[in-house]
Amino acid sequence: MPSISAGDTAWVLASAALVMLMTPAVGFFYGGLVRRKNVLATIMHSFFILCLVSVQWALWGFSLAFGPDANFLGFFHGIIGGLQWMGLQGVGQTPSTYAPSVPALAFCVFQMMFAVITPALISGGFAERKHFRAFVIFTLLWATLVYDPVAHWVWGQGGWLNKLGTLDFAGGTVVHITSGVSALVAAFVLGRRLGIAPDRNTEPHNMTYVVLGAALVWFGWFGFNAGSALAANGLAASAFVSTNLAAAMGALTWMTLHWWRKGNPSVLGAAAGSVAGLVAVTPACGFVTPLGAILIGFGAGVVCYVAIQWRERMHRVDDSLDVWAVHGIGGTWGALATGLFATVAVNAAGANGLFAGNPHQLAVQAIAVSVSWVYAGGMTYAILKVIERFVPLRVSQGEEERGLDESQHAEVAYQLQ
Repeated sequence: MPSISAGDTAWVLASAALVMLMTPAVGFFYGGLVRRKNVLATIMHSFFILCLVSVQWALWGFSLAFGPDANFLGFFHGIIGGLQWMGLQGVGQTPSTYAPSVPALAFCVFQMMFAVITPALISGGFAERKHFRAFVIFTLLWATLVYDPVAHWVWGQGGWLNKLGTLDFAGGTVVHITSGVSALVAAFVLGRRLGIAPDRNTEPHNMTYVVLGAALVWFGWFGFNAGSALAANGLAASAFVSTNLAAAMGALTWMTLHWWRKGNPSVLGAAAGSVAGLVAVTPACGFVTPLGAILIGFGAGVVCYVAIQWRERMHRVDDSLDVWAVHGIGGTWGALATGLFATVAVNAAGANGLFAGNPHQLAVQAIAVSVSWVYAGGMTYAILKVIERFVPLRVSQGEEERGLDESQHAEVAYQLQ
């Protein structure tokens, strides 16, 4: 009979709280980047998702993602969990096979915060123009039809990508690729914002919000990554160190590239680079050495910076806050880099990557990346098109010109005389 460890339980619960903080932190990060008339609506996206997806996760999301495989006439093996744990029935104070030293409820609430933050990341792709009713329906459907199945594939016992040998310590495919690709699709379907020229983005209305949000995201990410060890042990310490190093290197790299090309060391570049490094190291942090983490952070700073320059030339697509470039491309680089730098010297439960003599792992990572791209993109497009038949996806021209703070919530962020 597995026994509960007080230290492991305390660490997992503390990590869940750290990850919870990341969602409102994303709200401030995104809120600082948008125009003043939309800041409150942008922050509300993240805060509302925290509420909605928490309940969805308890009612059916956790069961679909981590429950025993659904089995209907021999179908769905490795595709989706069943509904045995609906309403958290059977998920109690004793350990589960997912985390044998902590209560099952502790594991559940830790994973709940992952499910919460993922659709919050997408909101940056359609910021400043999506109707709130459509946003509510989209979030609920996306969490159920995209996040929960992909989480089961990669992390669920019996999930087909799990059985294939995919390495994703804390969510490169499950969280970042799915959200980044979905944000790109949503931006394409909704069209460009009014008043934004195709060849430029808006200037952030409040850079202090942006830096504050980035710093709190970085702080919470220690729970995101190191907490995924599900124990207070050496692997958690290794993931913690890798997380910090990749974030730092990502910030240094992005800032330096901007300095070299534009002539100034950008504060926004440093903040965005740190997030890019965090994204990229997420799937790898429990499998790579500190040096590997630094290289991953460097690569993230380069590929995400280049992705933004390329995205700016996609005049049809207005990914408002560059979710695709940072999370979609950063997550893709991180998942593939896991197949390069992983080593069993760090985590015996993992696998060696290409540079440790195992090219097969890189192929497995590439399969997981490709499937995540195709499924998230296709399903997001289908969800948006179905919603569009019943409620407007986008606010009216007049509402968008007034700003979503006033038109959607009848409130404003700042009372200025």
